Amino acid sequence: MIETRRATAADATELVRLRAVMLGAMAGQPVEPGPWQEHSRALLRRRLAEAGPTMAAYVVDGADGLAACAVGAIDERLGGPANPSGRTGYVYNVVTDEAYRRRGLSRACMTALLDWFAGRGVSAVDLRATADGEPLYRALGFAPVAHPTLRLITGR
Repeated sequence: MIETRRATAADATELVRLRAVMLGAMAGQPVEPGPWQEHSRALLRRRLAEAGPTMAAYVVDGADGLAACAVGAIDERLGGPANPSGRTGYVYNVVTDEAYRRRGLSRACMTALLDWFAGRGVSAVDLRATADGEPLYRALGFAPVAHPTLRLITGR
């Protein structure tokens, strides 16, 4: 059995390192270091240390750092018939370091994160999937939604 644990603020640097691994895999090339890393570390340190947290990360430890993680947060939206509370989970970061892949670590982290969401009354969870990750998410019960996701980026 794979042992996961809830990440703490002390894991922020490793969580950001794994985020760069994930972003690099999505882009097909290494991600440039930059201010995004310190901002992400600060956000993780703050949010993972909150009492009554609305962000959690589940990790598997490796020999020299984190081997895998799944990070998610709870957003409060207006409720509706399918989700009366409006509490919606969003999964940000699911990644396994290359040396540890194909061992079920991402599945273990995702399962722990989904249990955390369920324990907080979250009945809807969203994520964006890569082609490599989609089979895992479908196996966990995720399905496409009827409406497209659109994004507006301003201020660049």
